[in-house]
Order: sequence, then structure tokens, then C-alpha cells
Amino acid sequence: MKKCLLLLAVLLCALSAAFAGPGGQSGDTIAIGAVFPLSGGVAFYGTESRDGALLAIDEINAAGGLLGKKLTLIAEDDEGDAAKSLNAFTKLVSRDKVSFVLGSSTSGATMAMTIPAQQAKVILISPSATNTEVTRAGDYIFRACFIDPFQGVVGADFAYDTLNARRAAVLYDAGADYNTGLAEAFKTQFAKNGGEVVADEAYQSGDVDFNAQVTRIRAANPDVVYLPNYYNDVALQAKQLRAQGINVPLLGGDGWDSLIDNAGDEALNGFWSAGFAADTTDPRGQAFVRAYQTKFNKPASQFAALGYDTMMLVINGIKAAGTFDTAAVKDAMAKLNGPYVTGNIRFDANRDPIKGAAILEIVRKDGKLVNAYKTTVNPR
Repeated sequence: MKKCLLLLAVLLCALSAAFAGPGGQSGDTIAIGAVFPLSGGVAFYGTESRDGALLAIDEINAAGGLLGKKLTLIAEDDEGDAAKSLNAFTKLVSRDKVSFVLGSSTSGATMAMTIPAQQAKVILISPSATNTEVTRAGDYIFRACFIDPFQGVVGADFAYDTLNARRAAVLYDAGADYNTGLAEAFKTQFAKNGGEVVADEAYQSGDVDFNAQVTRIRAANPDVVYLPNYYNDVALQAKQLRAQGINVPLLGGDGWDSLIDNAGDEALNGFWSAGFAADTTDPRGQAFVRAYQTKFNKPASQFAALGYDTMMLVINGIKAAGTFDTAAVKDAMAKLNGPYVTGNIRFDANRDPIKGAAILEIVRKDGKLVNAYKTTVNPR
């Protein structure tokens, strides 16, 4: 991040000089930029989001294009690195003259681009950067994913409305922003709904023995236990909760991804929030899954769905504005409110999406644990 800050002052000047209104146009084609980790440790996130965006572009072009223009995607690889993200963004804006950039997949790489994007009046929208600070750089910055604490709100609503829970226990890592953010949001929303948090238990990163906290949770007699932690901790916690006879539903956030590969039957009656479920029953989501499988010969992930929606949000903003001018488009995007593959999306004052989250249930199917789509919880 320090390298990014050293480059930032110079690059801001270069971007301001290079950018001259809506660009990326060549005859009947307009280019959309993308900065994603296409290689490296988080390449799965980036390649999936890029492919989702490509599918959206194919569909728009097949339907006649956008405002008389065919769309093309210029994708750059940041390898999940903030400095490389900034360099890629600078290339897209100054050399390729794009006015719209998708990316990046991670919060750090995305935040390296937000101030330059705002300065250059380039619309930047991330499919999966969840840090709350991402959109704070200005009104040209958007995201398609929900922010981390919102999962706590969704979890509380699901617990209260669907599981009919009225007494909740919470066990979370007190030293991790993700865990504490979800925990605080859950507790606030559950109480707002009319429920009671009867046990509020914390632990420290690296702990493996949770029996003291579990004993207090058992004494509180909750209807549900909220575990907003990563899968490795949850696997241990679920085992120790069940061992002490706590058989109520367990609930968590997207940190549970991979839990089924690391836990046994103690994870059953467990539910977690995700950005998208490939086995969704929503017709729009099902159509996307089929189209993605046909085009890329692979199943659609939540990152692919978010990449598709990210592209469609830009496209719908341009349609609503009736122009490629970014000042008009960002205002139009801020007013969008409609159905997308990952749910109904509208934006709040910070251009963070107000949208539902898929709830997945851990079930046993054909002899193994799987994540099955349960429902979508939309914000109240």
C-alpha cells in the first residue's frame, strides 16, 4: 500500500491530463475496462468475474448493442496486488481511454484505484470488494456485493423470521474485523427485530478450545447460535457445541465457504449467507447458470454472478442516462432499483448495494455434505 501512495500523486496528475471525457470509443465499438486478479493466489475470483462480465457483454451485443455501440472488454491482470492494480488502471484510462472500469476482486487492490477514478471521473465498480471504505472515495465509486456487516443483518432477519428464533447466542473472534463486524450487526438487528441476545461470547485468534464459552452458551438456552467466523474455527466450534448437546441451528456468513470440506455431521442444521447460489430457484439466476455453463463449460460461482451483475449495472446506468457521459451515468446508476442475478439491487447513499443474500443450508446428499440453496433474504 505504501508503494501505491508513492505513485498516487504522480499518477493523479497524469490521469487528469490524459482523461478527456467519455473514451474507449472506436467507430461502432466502446471499450469497458476491467482490472482483476487473473493470475496468482486469488485468480479464481478474478477470472470468474471477468467471465461473468464477458457473458453480459455477449448478451448485450447479440441484442443489438448499447446506444448504437458494440461493447468490448479490455481486461488487465493485477495479480491481487494493489500497486499492480493502480498501474493497470492508469494504463486503461490513459492509453485505452476507457471511462468505465470493473474491479478489482479484493478490497486492497480496489482501494488503490478509487481516488484516481474519482479524480478522473471514471466510474469504478467492484464485484466483490467488501471493505466498507471502498466506496468512500466519491460518487463515481460503486460495488455490486454487499458489505461484510450486512451479512449480520441478513443473518438476524433469517434467524428471527425463518428459524423463528427469539433467543440467540453469538460466538466470535474478537480480534478480527470481519468477525466482529458481522457479530455487532447481527446483535443490533436481532434486538431490533424483537429478539434477545442471551449469550455474547468472544475468543482470540488461534484458540482451539471453546468449551468454556460453549458451557455458558448452553446455560443461556438459545434458539440459535451465530458463528460469524471462518470455516476452520467453525468446524471446531460446531463439534464442541454438538458435544455439549446444543443441537439448535447454527448460522454464519460467507466465511463458512469450505466448511463442508472440513466438518462432519455436526455442521448439519447449519445455515450461512452467500452472494449467490448456483442451485437458486430464481428464474433469472437459473437462466444465468445455464448460459454460463454453455459458454464456459463450467459451473457458475458467486464471483461469476457478481461479475455479470457488475457489468449489467454499468449497462443499465448507461441505458438510463441515454449517454456514455460518466457524470450522467453515475447519477443514473445511483438511482437503479431492479432485479439482477444476485438479487434485487438498489444503492444507498454510499453507492453500496441494498440487496438480498442467499442463505445456504448444509445438508447430506448422496453420502456427502453439500451446500443447498434455502432462500434469499431481502433487506427490510
